[in-house]
Amino acid sequence: MGARATLIYLLRHGEVVHAETRRFIGHLDVPLSERGERQSRVQATRLADAELTAVFTSDLARARRTAEIIAAPHGLTPTVIPALREMAMGRWDGRTAEEIRGSEPAAFADWMARVGEFPFPEGESVPDLRARAWPAFEAIIGAHAGESVAIVAHGGTNRALLCRRARNGAGSCLCQATHEVSRSRGPRVE
Repeated sequence: MGARATLIYLLRHGEVVHAETRRFIGHLDVPLSERGERQSRVQATRLADAELTAVFTSDLARARRTAEIIAAPHGLTPTVIPALREMAMGRWDGRTAEEIRGSEPAAFADWMARVGEFPFPEGESVPDLRARAWPAFEAIIGAHAGESVAIVAHGGTNRALLCRRARNGAGSCLCQATHEVSRSRGPRVE
């Protein structure tokens, strides 16, 4: 009988305040909305029987708060890992697509053409994000072999991690939020 698989619950934080404005919010530290708090409580209920041994989160408030809510039923305190932050969107942070299209039309067109590889002006590209977050992901798996853990991060971060594992392009990778990772064959998406 083989070693018990490590089960990773890879989650995105709940909805943030002013989500309806559809602004880029990479490294901006915005809190959860009331709806985001409710979403986080729903996730906590769904994971109540998961026998989590650890919860990890990025250092941004929206992910930290979601992680606190998920960790509470398990009597855990989330471990903050700054490398799990959302992609740095540089000078586009806090702006809408319409604002960027109007002020930086060439850069906006480049972003639309190369979503998975485009480096945000004064920010990161998906490969940059992946290079930052992947070692943290591997360290979590290595330290928690055979356990069930939750990682609360961000849409871009989670997608970069999953696509790295699936070896797909970041723009074409669509994955579920719960994935099993095996130590014996290395991290993999199931």
